[in-house]
Amino acid sequence: MLLLKPNCECCDKDLPPSAADARMCTFECTLCADCAETRFGNICPNCGGNLVERPIRPERHLLKNPASTKRFTKAHAECADLYA
Repeated sequence: MLLLKPNCECCDKDLPPSAADARMCTFECTLCADCAETRFGNICPNCGGNLVERPIRPERHLLKNPASTKRFTKAHAECADLYA
């Protein structure tokens, strides 16, 4: 079961379970589409795998299988300008 992390690990943008602009790798590193494309060229900065569109979990399944609420950010060099 996917965690569906709630934010971009680069810019900290909210990415709710219904976000069409969420991207992830096979290890569930999660980025918004803007950071994935412009900062990382759709390559995961952690594992080097490709970043793809995260599936949307239908709302009817969120009660039994909720998305994660634990926020995660990582200090990637490509994101440094966001924290200056």
